[in-house]
Amino acid sequence: MDRNLALEFVRITEAAALASSRWMGRGDEKAADQAAVDAMRRAFNSVRINGTVVIGEGERDEAPMLYIGEKVGIESDDVPAVDIALDPLEGTTICATGGVGATSVIAVAERGKFLHAPDTYMDKIACGPGAKGVIDIDAPPEANIRAVAKALGKDISDMTVVILHRPRHESLIQEVRKTGVRIQLIGDGDVSAAVATGQAESGIDLLLGIGGAPEGVISAAALTCLGGDFQGRLKFRSEDEKKRADKMGIKSLDQSLRLGDLCKGHVMFVATGVTTGPLLKGVRFLPGHRASTHSIVMRSATGTVRMIEAEHSLEKKPNGMMHTERA
Repeated sequence: MDRNLALEFVRITEAAALASSRWMGRGDEKAADQAAVDAMRRAFNSVRINGTVVIGEGERDEAPMLYIGEKVGIESDDVPAVDIALDPLEGTTICATGGVGATSVIAVAERGKFLHAPDTYMDKIACGPGAKGVIDIDAPPEANIRAVAKALGKDISDMTVVILHRPRHESLIQEVRKTGVRIQLIGDGDVSAAVATGQAESGIDLLLGIGGAPEGVISAAALTCLGGDFQGRLKFRSEDEKKRADKMGIKSLDQSLRLGDLCKGHVMFVATGVTTGPLLKGVRFLPGHRASTHSIVMRSATGTVRMIEAEHSLEKKPNGMMHTERA
């Protein structure tokens, strides 16, 4: 993939972040998500790619979301064919409540290199490059915590484990607490938390627990770029979900999935902060109808990680990319 595409994808996540950030703290999750979807879809229309959404917000009959199978970009014979995994607003509740760490996210791979994950749950474990190769989703949480602590040269009491704060995790949380590790419970946004394990300055060492399967594929793409590690196992809620997985080509429904099962080849990961979190600063609106954004761009081919801070004139955004609602 052309490295110059990375900047094009940053413009897309910036547009979605700017649009959804207008709804921060206003209590309307649907409006915030729709603003991000609309802005992201419009922004894709300016990028020269033959893109297919393989991880999106739902099936075609659930449009106007960016649905699985949707074609995006300016298609022609001389543009790259890529698969796209995206979440226009990862952390809709976070944005609607003005919480910590909502982002707009895109991962890109060569055609056919992403697992086509159904919209179900996934049991996950993620860590950064310092503990790559020592985690095992089939091992008890305590064993993984001890293995990561040893690999990082840290006392268990100095480690931080992130877990989604959900009723389904009550027993997991109790089990992890018994080890003496520090725990950060988050309400949403486990992609950002998974990516943060790959950045030492975040202070997050390990992610555990069950979240969305599509988000698991996106997290795996990011950790591939960072040199970290990720494992997952699909957790189906119904027979219908199992049938959908079978139609998407997943034959072994209970297998443990490694990085190579989730994404292959050269991948890119791009995210822009909507609200401030451990990974990125959120959108800030400035005097003179301007705004600043903070994004991260990663490429697995080179291992390059770029942090991009940009300032935008909200009056000059093209094609209605940034609709402003002024008093």
